[in-house]
Amino acid sequence: MVAIIDYDAGNIKSVEKAMQALSQEVEVTRDHEKILRADKVILPGVGAFGDAMKKLHDYGLTEVIHEVVDRGTPFLGICLGLQLLFESSDECNEVEGLGILKGKILRIPEEPGLKIPHIGWNSLSYPNRGRLFRGVPEQSYVYFVHSYYLQAQEDDIVTATTEYGTLIHASVEKGNVFACQFHPEKSSETGLTILKNFVTLDEEER
Repeated sequence: MVAIIDYDAGNIKSVEKAMQALSQEVEVTRDHEKILRADKVILPGVGAFGDAMKKLHDYGLTEVIHEVVDRGTPFLGICLGLQLLFESSDECNEVEGLGILKGKILRIPEEPGLKIPHIGWNSLSYPNRGRLFRGVPEQSYVYFVHSYYLQAQEDDIVTATTEYGTLIHASVEKGNVFACQFHPEKSSETGLTILKNFVTLDEEER
């Protein structure tokens, strides 16, 4: 079963539909035991960093997320879900992130002619080929909606990058933890391939 963590984030329904399109048993839940029993766990998200961390704390989900990761269960953060995995964000400097991965979330720099938030399709480059991108050719296009971007501290966890006024770390992988700044659930067949790669991870691959 795939558990989608419900903390009142914006894109939960579209992630659920993508899982159903892949014929996955899926449950949107904030029930701790259901999350811990799941074979895979997804943390989606659209919204503000500070508000999201408050919700995770209010629902007691921060401890559950850490336990899921510590157990080795495959875990996928999407968009804001990626950002929350890191230590801090320019969006809300006084709020600490989950700190599961090391790095900062920075605001996309202002440039003439560059629209922020970044909304649209960008191609991916692979500095380190990750398991999410099996069967996904380099320079494939995926869909982004964000004003802030990841600068990971560890270069070797960065599996995909894109350019939008600056170099954006678009996807990361470390052990059983995966995350995408883009929205695979809104990225057509390419996105479904990425999600399929996540849900079909097996014990030998971890």
